[in-house]
Amino acid sequence: MAIERLKTSKPDAEKAEDDAKVRAVVEATLHDIETRGDAAVRDLSQKFDGYAPERFRLSPSEIEAAMQKVSTREMEDIKFAQTQIRRFAEAQRASMTDIEVETLPGVVLGHKNIPVQSVGCYVPGGKFPMVASAHMSVLTANVAGVPRIVASAPPVNGAPHPAIVAAMHMGGAHEIYVLGGIQAVGAMAIGTETIEPVHMLVGPGNAFVAEAKRQLFGRVGIDLFAGPTETMVIADDTVDAELCATDLLGQAEHGYNSPACLITNSRKLAEETMAECDRLLTILPTAETARVSWRDYGDVIVCDTYDEMLKVANDMAYEHVQVMTDRDDWFLEHMQSYGALFLGPRTNVANGDKVIGTNHTLPTKKAGRYTGGLWVGKFLKTHSYQKVTTDEAAAMVGEYGSRLCMLEGFVGHAEQCNIRVRRYGRRNVPYGEAAE
Repeated sequence: MAIERLKTSKPDAEKAEDDAKVRAVVEATLHDIETRGDAAVRDLSQKFDGYAPERFRLSPSEIEAAMQKVSTREMEDIKFAQTQIRRFAEAQRASMTDIEVETLPGVVLGHKNIPVQSVGCYVPGGKFPMVASAHMSVLTANVAGVPRIVASAPPVNGAPHPAIVAAMHMGGAHEIYVLGGIQAVGAMAIGTETIEPVHMLVGPGNAFVAEAKRQLFGRVGIDLFAGPTETMVIADDTVDAELCATDLLGQAEHGYNSPACLITNSRKLAEETMAECDRLLTILPTAETARVSWRDYGDVIVCDTYDEMLKVANDMAYEHVQVMTDRDDWFLEHMQSYGALFLGPRTNVANGDKVIGTNHTLPTKKAGRYTGGLWVGKFLKTHSYQKVTTDEAAAMVGEYGSRLCMLEGFVGHAEQCNIRVRRYGRRNVPYGEAAE
């Protein structure tokens, strides 16, 4: 068995150096927002977006005016996408049920799924205004029943992006802000004089937004630690190089540091895919970005066996994993670490990103080893409760509890149990004495 790397991305040390620079910028910026509030947010928006209106929150009339700029066809497309995403999110929500069980006579345990009470949904703008991210965060939070949904996206060409505003509003946002970058997530999480802080931040973003969410985690909840978009193609000789190269570069265009990886057991396919990538980069309108990503963050790995391909894929734990082999369902059964799977040549990551119904906010940087992506369940907190309904149960559980507390040396804990044994039990236990 052998694994051969025909193409490798730049060294991890260089990537870590880039990350360190981002960390320092974000830390200073968040401190500025916490110290100066609205003034810092306004200065940052002016500096990075050339945008400093009297207020960043859109009024109902401004929302309506923005939506009027969306064409009929675009509005129909947004509605279609939101219908698919809502349909799947509602099915996911229905799978999460409250429970209550009597585990012993008189002992009732249960849990309730309670929505997070306020959420800040960030929608990236910049080079690519990501309308679909509004569906994925705002609409999914709405299905979960979040009572306060705040949505924010940067201005595009000095104004709110009409389609993003439409998607936010139609998805169920209660407050819409025209703010981007660190200043957006910082303001939503920390709060300012005019923006009430939220309990949770969700949504993708560039390296600075991702790092801001990481630094704010704890003060607020987050959906997941998200880095640059990653795409992996697992393919054998049942597909051709054009399909593989298209799927790799289709995601590499996201940014200058978007990893793209081909794993195959066909050296011929690997070499042809690299050649096809070179060809497509001469005609792709977004080649300026995709070329840098492919050069610095592209990998091509040739394996001898499907088992090797599986192992490499699980170890790398990429965000998007496109599987095009003669055994796609075998990979579905055995893949354990990834963001989302796209099975078969008819499927593609772009449809998952925009319209098919699954959520496109997914784990990156190997986070797929311990978490899945954003879904309706991320907006729900599962809280347990207990109640004891009979004297017999209170005394019986209390006796066990008392002894187990004393085993750990917690005398005060034991007395909580003992007082129940004394009050509800059939025999008296002297004050301060543990049940035997």
